[in-house]
Amino acid sequence: MTSNPKSAPRAAEPPDPAGGTQAARLATSAGVVGAATLASRVLGLARDQVLAYRFGATDAMDAFNVAARIPNLMRDLFAEGAMSAAFVPTFMRRLTKDGRLPALLLGNQVINALIAATGLVVVAGILFADPLVRALAADYAAVPGKLELAALLTRILLPVLTLVAVAAAMMGMLNSLDRFFVPALSPAMYNVGIIAGGALLVPLMPGLGLDPIVAVAVGALLGAVGQVALQAPTLYGEGFRYRPELDPSDPGLRSILRLMGPGTLAGAAVQINLLVNMVLAAGEGTGAVSWLSYAFRVMYLPIGLFGVSVAAAAVPLLSRQGAQRDVAGMRDTVSRALRLTLAINVPATVGLMVLGVPIVELIFERGSFTAADTAATADALFLYAPGLAGYAAVRIAVPCFYALGSSRTPAAVSLAAVALNIGLNLLLVRILGYRGLALGTSVAALANSLVLLVLLRRRLEGLDLPRLLTLLGKVAVASAVMGAAAWTVHDRLLDVWGGAGFAVRLGRIAAGIAAGLAVLALSARLLRLRELDEAAAQIAARLRRR
Repeated sequence: MTSNPKSAPRAAEPPDPAGGTQAARLATSAGVVGAATLASRVLGLARDQVLAYRFGATDAMDAFNVAARIPNLMRDLFAEGAMSAAFVPTFMRRLTKDGRLPALLLGNQVINALIAATGLVVVAGILFADPLVRALAADYAAVPGKLELAALLTRILLPVLTLVAVAAAMMGMLNSLDRFFVPALSPAMYNVGIIAGGALLVPLMPGLGLDPIVAVAVGALLGAVGQVALQAPTLYGEGFRYRPELDPSDPGLRSILRLMGPGTLAGAAVQINLLVNMVLAAGEGTGAVSWLSYAFRVMYLPIGLFGVSVAAAAVPLLSRQGAQRDVAGMRDTVSRALRLTLAINVPATVGLMVLGVPIVELIFERGSFTAADTAATADALFLYAPGLAGYAAVRIAVPCFYALGSSRTPAAVSLAAVALNIGLNLLLVRILGYRGLALGTSVAALANSLVLLVLLRRRLEGLDLPRLLTLLGKVAVASAVMGAAAWTVHDRLLDVWGGAGFAVRLGRIAAGIAAGLAVLALSARLLRLRELDEAAAQIAARLRRR
């Protein structure tokens, strides 16, 4: 590992070439991504509601979750892991040094390499779906037809690998060209496909001799096609022209492929841990896999809105600063991104822990999703939530290492986090059942982020640690007061405004959240939490312009 050149601390915020400060640009770009991601996450909640209504936490839903785990694993790694870590910095260096056309030609090379590599994986997966599913969920064999259903769904879903890999490369190019909205919106197409499948195609399946859950898998495949189709016109407008060419000797392509292995490992901890959770939960009886899946999706909403948004906005800036060897600029960007992330995700953590039961009840409890499913899912959500800040911080730290030209460090830390998670889960599942899997994952996520930040602090000659710790202390106090206010209001309304109707539940939660946010805003002013005000103001301003 090579050391970075010394850089003097900056006396003032540098102007951005496009106008304004880098702080404003980062927050504004995050606001753009947040706006698009908000639409995608709202559709994601609608998707989960359709699935919960139709299938609840049944054997069919368990089978779908197992079948979808591998495509989802690869989707998250490509879209938010290896692409950010390996492709974007290399693309940005070529864009900065050689111009737009050579950079777009490199992007074309990467797309073709991904098609070739993932195509082989898809074909092998389809051929060996039965032993693959048996390896992941051997206990499903105890339920007649469950293992076979999971294998069928796996075959249908595997082509999603290639589609999302291509969509991720397109997203990386557009983000590097400062086009954030459409790429952030593209994952919504996946949700649209699943919703359409669950709402429209399910009634057709019995007539074809198929389980109704097959319609959801078909919808997911169509949604992955939509992710590519949505981004193609914007990328075309930026000058990209697809060519079926692959030159393995291209130095940029070779650099990306060399980095993508460690890059995938570096961003893989959370997703591999979820895969481990699924394997262990498969032995915990019907519903355990689905409860963990529903809980993680609810917990992941703040990351999708803000963690990914801040990271997506920061990665091109970090890549540009890395190409220019601007260590001081990278330090400022990382510190600012971490402060924005903490200011939003710590209150979100407290909110999910305090209002977990009513939130799960409001979102899912109807149709096939019972009150018992609500309680089980809320228990998992309570233990997933503490890892929220860790998940978000990793998305900022890992790309920074790659912008510095370091690939081995985040990969090694990620592998260590996976080992820690496996050890914790094997222990905790015996004590807490499926709930222990959520707790082990949270502890591993926090450990992963802390180790990465400690090592990154050395590479960047500091991370403005006193300011970060001060912010963390302040936001923790403000969040605790917020949580108490939200729970008190909701609990009082539960006594005087009972009932299980949707409007009543929504009113209670809305009142609790409104009270909590009001208290949080007041606490932020009293404690001078400027980052919270900055994030809210920038996102609101961008939304108004949109």
